[in-house]
Amino acid sequence: MPSFTDDHIGGVGARIADLRQIRGYSLRQLGQRAHVSHGMLSMIEKGDRNASESVVAAIARALGVGVSVLRGQPYREQLQQDRIDQMLEPMGSALDNWDVPPDDTAPAPRSPAELRQATMATRKMRERAELGRLAATLPGLLEELAHAVHVHDRPGRDREQLNWCQAEAARGVWRVAYRIGEMHLARLALSRMASAAAQSGDPRQVAVERWMRAQTSFEGGRPGLDIGLRLLRQALRDLDDDGDLHTRAVRGSLYLKGSILASRKSDADAANGWLNEARELAGRTGETTSYELTFGPTNVAQHAVAAAADRDEHGEALELAREVHLPENYPPSRAGHYFIDLARAQVWTAQHDAAFASLLKAKELAPQQTRHHPQVHETAAALRRARAKVPDPLREFSLWCGV
Repeated sequence: MPSFTDDHIGGVGARIADLRQIRGYSLRQLGQRAHVSHGMLSMIEKGDRNASESVVAAIARALGVGVSVLRGQPYREQLQQDRIDQMLEPMGSALDNWDVPPDDTAPAPRSPAELRQATMATRKMRERAELGRLAATLPGLLEELAHAVHVHDRPGRDREQLNWCQAEAARGVWRVAYRIGEMHLARLALSRMASAAAQSGDPRQVAVERWMRAQTSFEGGRPGLDIGLRLLRQALRDLDDDGDLHTRAVRGSLYLKGSILASRKSDADAANGWLNEARELAGRTGETTSYELTFGPTNVAQHAVAAAADRDEHGEALELAREVHLPENYPPSRAGHYFIDLARAQVWTAQHDAAFASLLKAKELAPQQTRHHPQVHETAAALRRARAKVPDPLREFSLWCGV
């Protein structure tokens, strides 16, 4: 497999063309395999048309690669600059050694209450999208949690609490790995989270793990989307609506994820059905940050924008964006993601200055998330292609994120 870089402005389209030629497919042959017209495929390769998420997934499957390969992830130079690359192996080792008994000379772990406090600190890092700091903190925390689980080896509240913390820490690894395209590490983190969540005494934590697996399933193309939707339905069946605010927030987040997956299948009716269920729940919960899922009316409105953009309906996405009003102190990761989605819709409706302003706002709110987000790379590449002469601010932004 060749090593793709982003030192050109072709983005996903150029990588599709490279792999198509390596596989020996004509435009028509690849189009038939991916169920995409060869005319659309030609426009995508030239950068004249947006490659929606569902189309990227279909083409990746037809080429026999993961979606992250077509996105050009991971972005090695940017990982090195943020020092995230140095922590990938330690995070993987900590997960691999999840159940290995500690060395006799290892210092005693902190109490379950102290470890929960340390774990909650990593959740704050996730909310602020501080990927580098999160990656540096997690290996040591995972090792200490594994030690503590061995110390508290009898069933009881302490052991459940430690398993809850392990699930949260594994979720942190998934967050870093998924965002930068390290899918093997992301899947390892999910397997560890599933094991810990089942022993945490918290059915909501189990549902959150399924929410994350549904998100990760997108890498598998359309079959993966079907699996993801089945996971979401199973999670909703298992997590009864007991009237608790946190339970409803998690259930609402499952519905929102369903709307995105259905949109990526180009199933607008199903996407709207999932979205309406979420909207009804959001009317009961108001704005919440339960389990760091940031569920409420604002996030429902954001997902409506993202779902329309995923269906390549960018004009509709911009109309829906008029209804989005971010509250003060809204989590930076969610706010930043909104402006990334908004920029995508703006660039494909030829609102180039507005799109660049949205990218800059996303950078201001959540710089590391923005720098490593594949959608940002594609939007920046499209902005560069749209200009005969690239303005200095756009050139500097492109260099910063590796386009």
